[in-house]
Amino acid sequence: MTEAPMDAADTDGDDDADRKVVEQERAELKQFIKGLSADDIKSGNWFTKLCAQAMSSYTEKVDWQYFQERYKGVPADGIVDQRIKMASRYAALEGGLSAGAYTAAVAATIGSLGGASPATVPAAVTTMMVDVAYTTRLQLRLAYDISVLYRVPLDLDDPDDMWKLIRVAFTIKSGEVARQGVIKSVPVMMRPVIKRFYSKAVLSAAKGLPVVGKYLLQRNVIKIGIPVVGVPLAVVLNRYTTLLAGRHAQAVFRNEARVIELAEGMSKRSRHPQLMLWVAWFVIRADQKIADDEALLMRHLVRLVRERHQVVDRELSDVVDIDPVEVWERIDAEPGDLSDILDAADRVATVDGDVSAREKAVLSELRDRCHRVGQRHSPTSAKAEV
Repeated sequence: MTEAPMDAADTDGDDDADRKVVEQERAELKQFIKGLSADDIKSGNWFTKLCAQAMSSYTEKVDWQYFQERYKGVPADGIVDQRIKMASRYAALEGGLSAGAYTAAVAATIGSLGGASPATVPAAVTTMMVDVAYTTRLQLRLAYDISVLYRVPLDLDDPDDMWKLIRVAFTIKSGEVARQGVIKSVPVMMRPVIKRFYSKAVLSAAKGLPVVGKYLLQRNVIKIGIPVVGVPLAVVLNRYTTLLAGRHAQAVFRNEARVIELAEGMSKRSRHPQLMLWVAWFVIRADQKIADDEALLMRHLVRLVRERHQVVDRELSDVVDIDPVEVWERIDAEPGDLSDILDAADRVATVDGDVSAREKAVLSELRDRCHRVGQRHSPTSAKAEV
């Protein structure tokens, strides 16, 4: 299969050239669908096979340097915006090519697969599967592109990273949030359809790829048999769901890039890396809950302190309930200026938004103790003791 469909031609919005690229992609996917059995489609195994073909060679080619060569000097946000618009344009073109083939026969056949034998796939089902496979692969690769552009490392040989990419690409477990965000940007007449597209039960726990395949197929059945006056439904749905997938991936990976950047800065500036980890965790646990951004920050802080300062704190990793007394004792034992610790604590407290009352209380106590340590070890204080 083509490794980078959106880069097959630098068309600058040339519909004829874009259409040729999409037609080539559809022809390739039609051959892929023909290699599936009816059982593959009903069980969702089509998605497992598509992932293997769509991402294996693609991830070897597409890295940050790849985009730097294609978009010289353009900041990540600018490239991401271009990729999202390009993907939504390709998706709309593909939807137009599929829309003409959607008939009542397709709607009647997709549910039961026409009573087909396990070894055969009816032509009517192939029509829909090409459409579903095209948008699925496009959105999966788009989400991966965005992760690369924001320098968020994903190892797709790691099941957790692969699941993360799938979750982001198809707004799984966050469909409600994503749906509300996109509703504002779609035509009023299309909003009920978009809501219906995302109204099915969302996946939250099952990580099996066939389960995702069944979920995506069920979600896309809405394209068939719903008349929308003057608007080909497949065109509009493909366009806006791909736009939604891209914007959602941008929000997720850009935020993660922000947290990684914050962790890198804190690690680089820290003169007390081990103490910084204790204080960071103490601030995070101040309100007895851990936000996703806080957990992400702590994970990257630990990694960066290990890589940059060769510090691995086994005691901290064994902590269940962090004891304030131990944190204060560690602060009191440090000589000199602890302004880097205060700066780190302030950054940790704001990583997930507004600072809570409990976090403010911890920061206030921390500031007092760090200042007392600084005064105790200041030159003026030393002279006074003499």
